[in-house]
Amino acid sequence: MSDKFYTLGAFEFPADVQVIKGRLESEGIFVYLKDENFLNTDPLVSQAIGGVKLQVYTKDKDKAIAIYDQFRRYAIDEEGNPITCPNCKAQRSEVYYTRKGIFNKLFPFFEKKKYKCLNCQMITQPS
Repeated sequence: MSDKFYTLGAFEFPADVQVIKGRLESEGIFVYLKDENFLNTDPLVSQAIGGVKLQVYTKDKDKAIAIYDQFRRYAIDEEGNPITCPNCKAQRSEVYYTRKGIFNKLFPFFEKKKYKCLNCQMITQPS
């Protein structure tokens, strides 16, 4: 079953994913929102379970990624500038949490913010 779906992204709240879901469905791509109903009943556990996962069939992955990239918001610093990857200099990073260890799984908001480059997959911490 894990190879049937591809996770396109994760969103903190169910409302955050509705625009891209509608756009993908208008292009004929079936969308599954994993954990959506759970977060609709208790939105305070969003960080603990990793938010709502936007999933598509693996056969639609490439088309879905191309559409999603048109809407994707990349990470920015305090001044509003895009985060630049120190490795490949791309400005395509997203906030990334490892959630390793029992403490960070129970209290994910204590984990230090990191960024993952979507171009080269390098994980960095802000200085």
